[in-house]
Amino acid sequence: MANIISKSLVAAAVAFTPMTAMAIDWQQSKGQEITLLLNAHPWTTAVEARLPEFEKLTGIKVNLQTYPEDLYLDRMQLAVRSKTAVADVYFASLDTVAYSQWSAGLMEPLTPFINDPSLTDANYEINDFPEGFRLSASFPPGAPDAEMYGIPITSEAYMLFYNKELVNQYLDGKVPETLEDLVASAQKISAEGEGKVFGAVARGARNVGIFDTVSGVIFDSWGEPSPALPYNIWFDGDWSKPRMTDPRIVQGMANYSGLLKAAPSNALSMDWPEATQLFKEGRAAFYIDASVFGPTFEDEAQSKVAGNVGYAPIPPATAGGNTRSGQWLWSLAIPKNSEHKNAAWLFVQWATSKDLDMTNGMATGGAPRLSTWANPEFTASLNPEFVSAVSVAMNNTSPTAVFKEGWEEGALMVIDAIHQIYSGTDPQTAAEELESNISSVIR
Repeated sequence: MANIISKSLVAAAVAFTPMTAMAIDWQQSKGQEITLLLNAHPWTTAVEARLPEFEKLTGIKVNLQTYPEDLYLDRMQLAVRSKTAVADVYFASLDTVAYSQWSAGLMEPLTPFINDPSLTDANYEINDFPEGFRLSASFPPGAPDAEMYGIPITSEAYMLFYNKELVNQYLDGKVPETLEDLVASAQKISAEGEGKVFGAVARGARNVGIFDTVSGVIFDSWGEPSPALPYNIWFDGDWSKPRMTDPRIVQGMANYSGLLKAAPSNALSMDWPEATQLFKEGRAAFYIDASVFGPTFEDEAQSKVAGNVGYAPIPPATAGGNTRSGQWLWSLAIPKNSEHKNAAWLFVQWATSKDLDMTNGMATGGAPRLSTWANPEFTASLNPEFVSAVSVAMNNTSPTAVFKEGWEEGALMVIDAIHQIYSGTDPQTAAEELESNISSVIR
């Protein structure tokens, strides 16, 4: 995700209170030097301001290398594959990128560090990260003996943003209670908005970047049980058994298509920058997307809807049912070729501790620890509805990734099916064609 958090949040994070020392021997790797290879990101900005604190605590010298995201992704892939050590800690996206690196034996397992009381303080509490987040970082995917290979540093759950003024004007102030009602209400507003306002904005561009948001909506239509890794909802426990015609998936794709139909006419070319901007301008009633956008909607310098936004989990498939969503995460990982793994782990542990999760979460709007979202010191500057909605979503998310080589092509096929439904194809017919197409590329 692009770096969209306001400068005021970053400043607040930098001014946050120092962390308290923990019980392990933080000087055990004194005199070593580690290299951090990080994305230029609000999280990096926040943690950089506190690096002197880490160096004093541990006696470890930190060499920070930061690159804009497009350059970072290339350098990161080269670094983890280098025959000689290039970096000791790096940003890893917990999706097919991390899966591919794990499959190639390029990542160091972190579970042995976590379980070693001489290396990890008891107050670290790995289970403070939601189960869904930990699943995204654990390989082999879905295995009972899976180990964690990354620690989340930023999180995005998919949730509902709504314009209270438009909901009052067109829906008598009633927020829809089910996902299908939301689609119908959005289309009603668009029909009455005369091209000036729309019932919804949504990502519709044909690229794999929108698949997480698409999955969040389809997961909500799926309901329980949670998707099972590595197959996720798309395969029935075997790569030879795609289930694109499952009624829940068919309905989920139809629901997403329905939101696109309530959006402006260029919906199929719209990605998050365009969708977010339209919502900030007050021209859309509903927007389902990443929770990280929430703080930007309250920034009066860049948002016309500040103070007029409602926040909620994605409405469930049935009234009174459980909401479900997807997630996307950046993490810190240690490359297999690192020559200073213990020192690297001390940094990862420090940078993802409860204290720094608050610091960095204020910079990103996406703190991944549950305790942070329950801490009044962190939530004081955030909209209470936003805090409540994110807290619910974090406990009801699942990984959106499908851990299978070649799935990017499959993800594009799902988006193509949604486009077909948008253009008038019967949802069942589109799902049947999708299942046939998926079978040809995933075996």
